[in-house]
Amino acid sequence: MSLPGEPRPAKLVIRFLFSDFEAQSRALDALASDFGPMDFLSMPGDFPYTTYYDDEMGRGIRRQTAGFLNLVAQGSLPDLKLRTNEIEARFLQNGKRQVNIDPGILSVERLVLATGKNFTHRIYLREGIYADLTLIYRKGAYRPLPWTYPDYREPEFLHYLEVMRKKLRFQLDGVFPR
Repeated sequence: MSLPGEPRPAKLVIRFLFSDFEAQSRALDALASDFGPMDFLSMPGDFPYTTYYDDEMGRGIRRQTAGFLNLVAQGSLPDLKLRTNEIEARFLQNGKRQVNIDPGILSVERLVLATGKNFTHRIYLREGIYADLTLIYRKGAYRPLPWTYPDYREPEFLHYLEVMRKKLRFQLDGVFPR
């Protein structure tokens, strides 16, 4: 018989899209205000994977990744998504988003994103939020799954996660990165 228990806390990882650097700056301030200090922030990079967001955010969309120092309960994923939805809504202009904020929780074993969109591999949590198992840690690295979005497969992003995983292991166990 398995005995239920609380999982260890995880690192909050947020990836966001933007085309306006003023909106990016306001979003970063709001995220830090709500979730505490960041301990990782990538440089903004190109987002060439789709034009899906162009009508809403314009052309020249950039992607950025943030990790947060304060660990979060793994069960808080719906709360994190609902809060980032509120932040997105705060910065609407003419009914259009200026930033698209995608929160996830990084554990030593996996990266799970929060989404409001149902799909075959997503598990319903509550309040319209689903968990999307995006990457699993296997054989010394985070590995994509058949449904993993292309930008979450990028070697650069996988490297970011490896850096954040080392920080997470130190926070959880006091294990120094090697």
